[in-house]
Amino acid sequence: MAGTEDYGLGPFTFPRGWFVVAEAKEVTNRPLAVRYFGQDLVLYRGESGKVYMVDAYCPHMGTHLAKNDSSYVVQDHVHVEGDNIRCPYHAWRFGPDGRCNQIPYSKAPIPAAAKIRTWKVEEKYNCIFAWHDPEGGEPDFDLPVITQWDDPAFVQWDLDHLGELPCHPKEIIDNICDVAHLGPTHGGPCEYFHNVFNGIEARQFQGSYHRDLAPGVMLETDTFYTGPGILLSYFNGGYQVMFIAHTPVDDGRVKAWHGLLVNSGKEKAAPEDKDMQIAYQAGSLKAFAQDFDIWRNKAPCITPMAVPGDGPYSKAKIWYQQFYNPRSEAASFQARANGTYKVHGMPAVREDVA
Repeated sequence: MAGTEDYGLGPFTFPRGWFVVAEAKEVTNRPLAVRYFGQDLVLYRGESGKVYMVDAYCPHMGTHLAKNDSSYVVQDHVHVEGDNIRCPYHAWRFGPDGRCNQIPYSKAPIPAAAKIRTWKVEEKYNCIFAWHDPEGGEPDFDLPVITQWDDPAFVQWDLDHLGELPCHPKEIIDNICDVAHLGPTHGGPCEYFHNVFNGIEARQFQGSYHRDLAPGVMLETDTFYTGPGILLSYFNGGYQVMFIAHTPVDDGRVKAWHGLLVNSGKEKAAPEDKDMQIAYQAGSLKAFAQDFDIWRNKAPCITPMAVPGDGPYSKAKIWYQQFYNPRSEAASFQARANGTYKVHGMPAVREDVA
């Protein structure tokens, strides 16, 4: 298992961007212990309904704020109080801003250092997203907009939880330009393919066949990353929208999720259409699992041994480097990566296919 330093991506161990940290329904008023970006963290939902993510350990004596079932703070249901969280050991209470606002047994002024780090989170698309920036800055790009999500014709996803992979996210990112695996892995062949890198987006346009998903029918997709960890794929003009997210847990280890938004074919989807959506999502997951099986078992690929007919791996790496370097340098990486890239011997668009 290789870490970021081995890949030569930049000085930061974990990239800047928006990342999934939980499915929305997982986060309740019972604090949830999670680990991302090499840190132990806690997610909870306050009485207002808002979700918070904070560093896991109380500054008083290092107690984990979530990993406890026996304390009377937990048993008396004051673990989350309003939009505050209490430490299960001594009941220090921390507000949404991360500052301690009550020490129940002390009349002394609360120390200024009595605070925990809070994280910027957004709840959207049945997900909880968190912003990570090694430099501590505010978001410099937004979450992707999925217009179909609020379209009543579409049936929304519940996420597939794919667990953790013992690989660096760079191994997953390479897939955006990996035209050559479509036939051997997914039962292609690929009929056309090209990549477009533009700013914080890395895009893939392709048309190919898949033995299971659509036998005998060309599956045409517009697939793109918004930042380093959120991928959307629009199938055949957006009739279905696939969602894949991966989030660094530790250096060289990621956690992943999958979902599929499906058009019911009606003006307004009915409850019984959920079974149809579940079946389509299962088919999508089966196809994606073919990639997952590779990533789970491959050796680190620091530099692909690229040959004519492979995709533009070197451009994908340059695009990806913007997230591992100071944001002041992002424009220089984008300038080196931005553009449209065809593949040797492969039609770029459907009109080129004989």
